[in-house]
This record gives sequence, structure tokens and C-alpha cells, in this order.
Amino acid sequence: MRGSLRVHLGAAPGVGKTYRMLDEGRRRRDRGGDVVVALVETHGRARTAEMVGDLEVVPRRVVDHRGARLEEMDLDAVLARAPQVALVDELAHTNAPGSRHEKRWQDVEALLDAGIDVVTTVNVQHLESLADVVATITGVRQRETVPDSVVRAADQVELVDMSPQALRRRMAHGDVYAAEKVDAALSQYFRVGNLTALRELALLWVADRVDAALVRYRADQGIATPWAARERVVVALTGGPEGEALVRRGARIAGRGPGGELVALHVSAQDGLAGAAPDSLARQRRLVESLGGTWHAVVGDDVAAAVLDFARGVNATQVVIGASRRGRVAAALSPGVGAAVVRDSGDIDVQIVTHAQAGRARTARGRRALLAPRRRAWGWALAALGPLVLAGGLHLARGQLDLAIDLLLFLALTVGVAIVGGLGPAVLAALLGGVLANVLFTPPLYTLTIARPQNALAIAVLVAVALAVSAVVDLAARRTTQALRARAESDVLSALAGSVLRGQDALPALLERVRELFGQRGAAVLARGPGGAC
Repeated sequence: MRGSLRVHLGAAPGVGKTYRMLDEGRRRRDRGGDVVVALVETHGRARTAEMVGDLEVVPRRVVDHRGARLEEMDLDAVLARAPQVALVDELAHTNAPGSRHEKRWQDVEALLDAGIDVVTTVNVQHLESLADVVATITGVRQRETVPDSVVRAADQVELVDMSPQALRRRMAHGDVYAAEKVDAALSQYFRVGNLTALRELALLWVADRVDAALVRYRADQGIATPWAARERVVVALTGGPEGEALVRRGARIAGRGPGGELVALHVSAQDGLAGAAPDSLARQRRLVESLGGTWHAVVGDDVAAAVLDFARGVNATQVVIGASRRGRVAAALSPGVGAAVVRDSGDIDVQIVTHAQAGRARTARGRRALLAPRRRAWGWALAALGPLVLAGGLHLARGQLDLAIDLLLFLALTVGVAIVGGLGPAVLAALLGGVLANVLFTPPLYTLTIARPQNALAIAVLVAVALAVSAVVDLAARRTTQALRARAESDVLSALAGSVLRGQDALPALLERVRELFGQRGAAVLARGPGGAC
């Protein structure tokens, strides 16, 4: 069975990690455990050396390297001793050349694989993901690092915390470095600002690990209700113009308490076609990231269910959505996403935020833009003239066809109009076809009166079916246009990426592809000079 790993994580040298590790080893030994000191670095600190006391110490292995005698943990000796618990200091240490492993954390992995429990120490500046941040803060590049995954996989991570002022007092008293090094350390690496920033990094890193452990526990226990350990606000974004207002409102809500987190979510349709404009989503994503939030995208046709499933998955406490932009008729026919989220939210609070576009029906501008102007013009012309021409032809063939055939021909014409011009012209064709069928082919002729109820029902069905089929055809045509556009965009991006990978200069390749795409004679990039001139 694999051993367990316990990590004492500190924000800076001198906070007491090694002392705490030795104290834990002594307590385990006093409780009857088989504990050995596999390696400990006292750095000349008297109180740390005293804590070793009568603990069993495995002798170190001496390595000669370029005339220097280096002492390393004797991994083979520890494995042969096979204790219950091994104390291993400085997890991020790089072993001397010729050692079995390059890094000490790899030695620790070997001990764990052998079933030995390990208690170890590491400072936050040695975590691989934080190396660049620490270098920016302190001006010191850490050469020895340990992968975050190693520490995150530990069974326990204990933060050894100390305020910057207390740590500086320890240094001033000589408890950390020798007297001749104290002044230089206090004025450089151990400045109050540096220590405060390192402490914040350590606290946030541990908080993220605790949050991940909480998510795993809730998943293992099948707990669906959110635990409001901290404020986590999910902002549902459609990519519409109200998105920036929603993001800012969510950021204010998350910022009202300590540790609040802003999470933005966009739900895309499963077909990957219908959706918001990419530039709008990109703009909103940049805003979210500038406010310290995270951006997420999921796929699902049921937007309300997708939002709530995501919110429960991240243990959200609140969901922020915008007021519906649908018109009154659409709102009366269907409750909409907002109402569905409120209805099914359970223990999650939902805030519906009003905005300038609330209650305004979405225009058909986007739908019209998918069809060329000439095609729309042909659609309207066919909708206006087609029923008249068809009615004239059917009138000349009176007696040869019955009413059912006449109505089916008007229906076929309406579908054709939908294919050519979209939904708007199809509605006109359906209504005009219904009126002409009533006036010319339904007794009494040449009036709007319908004598037989069956004929009235037939004409009503004609109009209803024509509108429904037209809507479906129009949707299919729009999705086809979107798919073709997406394919064209992907082809351009693929060709551009191929040009760059083949070693071509990215900017000329981009300009050439743009020129070809839009059929222009040339393309150029203008740079704005200091005076504002291009």
C-alpha cells in the first residue's frame, strides 16, 4: 500500500516548517510510531537542532563532486530501514550528480511507493507555477522547484503561517540567519512588502487546494446543494450588449465579502452554429479576466439547465442573469431562461439584472444578414407575385383539380419562398395564398365568405402548416449558411496556421489570405505614428 504524504508549506524561509516537521515526528514517535529522520537541514538554528533530539537519524550519503563533498539523503538506506514514517526536509532540493534521482521529491515518491509515510517541507516560492511570480516580487529566480501536482497530491498540506513583522523579529534576534547576514536579508529578500506578497500567495494556493478538496468531497458524497464556504458568483452571458453590465454587477457582488470569486459562463448550442458574435464574447471575456474572474464555456441546448448544472458543480452561491430581451408576445408564450433558472435554482440565489435592452424584442437584423440583399429581394418578389400567378393558372384549370390539390400547390409555393427569401416573405406568401384560395376556389366564389366549415378548416390548416414549414425551412437555411461561414473561417485559419508552420512570415501570410478571402487587389497594415498619423 502506498504511503501517505504530509507537506508543511511555508511562505518564506524561517517561518518554522522544519521545526514543525520535527515536532510532528516526535509526537508520532511518542505515540508508538516508528519514525526516522531521513534528512533534516537545521541551517545552524539551535532550536531546530534541539528538536532532532533523540530521534533516529539515518546517516547521509556523501558524494564527491568536483572536489567538493556533498551530503545527500541515503535513499537506499532509508528503504532498507523501512520505517513507518520518514521525515524529509526541503522537498524541492536538487540532488548531487550521480544520485538515483535528480530531485528530492522523486526520492520521496520512491519512499511513498514503498509504503512509507513521509512528512516533508517546502516553501511557496519553490512551487513551479509560482516561480515567475515570485521572481517578479522578490527579484530572485528560484532554481529549485517542485511540480505543483506533487504537492497537490499530498494527503495533507499544512500551512505554516507567520506574519511578516513576526518573521522579521525572529531574524533580528538571530533565530533564522547568522548575525552577519541579518541586515542584508532584512533589506532585500525579507522586506515587509515581499513577505506580505509571499504570504498572500501561500494563503491563496492553499485556499484553492482546500476548495478543490471540498468539491471532491461534495461529489463523492453526492451533495448537490451548495455550501457557501465563500461567495462564488456565476454570471450567465449570452454575448449580447448587456453582458458587460452583468459582469460588472457580478464583480461587485463577489467583492462584497472576503475571498469572493467571479465566474463567467457562456452556454453554446450543441450544434455549434447558433450563438453570439465571437468579437462580443471575446470583449466580455477580456473584461472578466481584467476583473480577476474566470471564463468558462459549456455546450447545451437547455440553457437554464446548463447554467444551474454548472453553478452546482462549482459550488456557486449566486447566479446573475440579465432580464429577458424578448418581446411581450414571446414572453407570454414561454417563461424564458430567467424564469426557468429561478424556478429550478433551489438553494442558489438568483439575481435578474435589468438593463437597457430588457423587454426589447430581438430584431431580425442578424437573420436578414445571413441572406444576400438580392436573394431577399427575389424572395419578396416571389412572395408577392407567386400566389397571384399560381392562382391565375389554377383558375384557368378550374374543374380539373380539386380544392385539396389547390391548397397543396399553395403550400409548396410557400415552402419555395421560404427557401429563397427566408421567413418574412414566406409569411406573406402563406397569408396571400390563403386569401386567394378562399376567394377563388372556396364556395361562394369571389367573396371572403366560406360556406362549408370543412373548407374553412382546410384553409386554416394551409396557413398554419405553411407558416410552420416555412419557419423550419428558414431555420435550416440559416444553419446551413452559418455552417458554410464557419467552414470558410476555419479554412482560412487552417491555411494561415499552415503558412506560419511552414516558416513563412506570419504578417505577409495573413495579409495574403485576407486579400484572397475578400477578392481584393491588395491588403496592407497601417501603423499609427507618435503624432497620430499613419
